[in-house]
Parts: sequence; C-alpha cells; structure tokens
Amino acid sequence: MTKTRFAALVLLAFVCAGAAAFWRLTDLYVSPGPAAEPTRVLIPRGAGGEAIADLLAESGAIPSRWAFLLGARWEGHLGRLKAGEYAIPAGASAREVASQLAAGRTLVRRVTLVEGQTIAQFLAVLRAAEGLEGDVAAPPEGGMLPDTYFYSWGDSRARLVERATRAQRDLLAELWAKRAPDLPLRGPEEALVLASIVERETGHADERPRVAAVFVNRLRIGMRLQADPTVAYGIDPSGPLGRPLSRADLENRHPWNTYVHAGLPPTPIANPGRASIEATLNPPKTDELYFVADGEGRHAFARTLAEHNRNVARLREIERARGQR
Repeated sequence: MTKTRFAALVLLAFVCAGAAAFWRLTDLYVSPGPAAEPTRVLIPRGAGGEAIADLLAESGAIPSRWAFLLGARWEGHLGRLKAGEYAIPAGASAREVASQLAAGRTLVRRVTLVEGQTIAQFLAVLRAAEGLEGDVAAPPEGGMLPDTYFYSWGDSRARLVERATRAQRDLLAELWAKRAPDLPLRGPEEALVLASIVERETGHADERPRVAAVFVNRLRIGMRLQADPTVAYGIDPSGPLGRPLSRADLENRHPWNTYVHAGLPPTPIANPGRASIEATLNPPKTDELYFVADGEGRHAFARTLAEHNRNVARLREIERARGQR
C-alpha cells in the first residue's frame, strides 16, 4: 500500500468518524431528553453558552452538553439564551430546551397579598417570596391592591409594589366614578379609609354592604364610628393586636381611635380589596346604626340603641352559657 493511499484511508476514517459523531450529536439534540420528571434550572445573569450547557447537563435536563452547544449554535439560539428560572418539561429534547431558553419562557411564580392586611404585613410577604430581589420602601397604608401577583425569578420587589399600588389606584378611580350619590365622603382617599375599616370589621362577604351602610349612616349624622379595628391599628400598625381591647385602649387618644375622635381616621388601617371598596361606595339604603359581634365571626345589626343593647345582652348571655358548659 502506497503512502498516498494510506493517507487517504486515514483521512476517510477521520471523516467517517466525524460524520458519525456529528450524526450522533444531532440525534442527541433532537431526541427526547433524559429527565423523567420536570426539572427546575436556574440560569444566572451573565452565564454564557458553555456555562448554561454545563448547568443543564448537571441537572439532567439534557443528555449531552456538546449536543446542546452544537445544535443551539446551528439553529442560532446559542447567543440568545436568557437568564431566569426554568421548568424543563419531562422528556424535553435538547432542541426544545434551547428553544425554551432562547424564548425566555421562564417559570412563573405567584405571591398573594390578602385583603385586610397592612402594608407592613404585605412587605413581609414580599420579603419572604423566593426569587424576588431588592428591598423596597413602604408605600402609604391602604395603597396596595390585595390580589395574586405573578412574577419570575429575579424580578424586583420594588416593581411588584409599583404594580400593586397602580392597581389599587386604578381600581379606586374606577369605582369612585360609579359611586352612589350623596355619600358623606370628600374624595377617593376618604373612601379608601372607610373601605379599610369595613374590610377589617368582617370577613363575610354578605355582611360588608351592611357594615358599610352603618358607617355611612353614622358619618351622615355626625356619630362616631366606634370601630374596634381603628383602635387596634393605632396601638400596633404592623398587624393584628393579638389580644382583646381593654377599656384603656378604647380611651387611648391616638389619632386612629374612632371612639374618641369623630369622623374618619387620618389614614386607612389596612389594604382593602375590591369588594370592600364597592360596598363602601354603594352601600344599601338602611337605617341601621349599630352592630355587635356575635362571637362566631358574624354580627347582629340594629337600628336603635335600645335594639342594640338587647342584642348585646342576648349575646352576652350566650357567651355565659358557653362558658358554663
């Protein structure tokens, strides 16, 4: 065998081996991946193609870093892979993974801000939410709309707070425009204050309109609201007081105490949701001026003080009977 023929055979062998390797990598790129279940992968900001391929291979999301790099480069994805948190579907091919990362189809997370919580409680929830970044200054009380908010890993807490405050502002403007005539409220800001009190007074949706009507009726005649949640908020604005109010609490002259000050307190006492704002701005027409907690989370309503006193006496008798069991 001549040297020329030998060299040609060696070259052919290399070409065949290269072709076989190429087709093998191509097959690995397009075939179903090794993951038997969805795989969570976090791609940090600034990671290059090779680092991303390493992360995917280490997590078991792709069968081969080389197959991923070759295929992603061939299809033009390699320079467009985006940082973020991804949920790679079970059995996804390396090609599908590259397409997912190039499109930035990140895992969507959610955080829920509950009606009736304070700004301090909202911010505690956001600080504990995994994947959100950065701290944020507290917006005014009542200024964030309770709702479920969606976000991606690496989103900022400040941006989410902006979304929640804008949502509350837009909702308040929308509902204020649809308010009942002749409400004893001088603007949307006062509506928000009263709605926050309604929100904290009852957790039952069917009671909100009646509670709102009682407070509106009291404001119309200059009667003090005498709302326990306003007293508790003035003592501890960070959240629930955690104990019953005392006589000294009711006599405390802090600005939010509606037992000692007429009219509305200076700020909301919580973040009200849509239902409480709607009830406040469109309360039913009633002549009820009183309500008292029945010990089971609901309330007994009354039109006159005499009727209210009878409700109080009846409920106290029920409580005494329970205590003797």
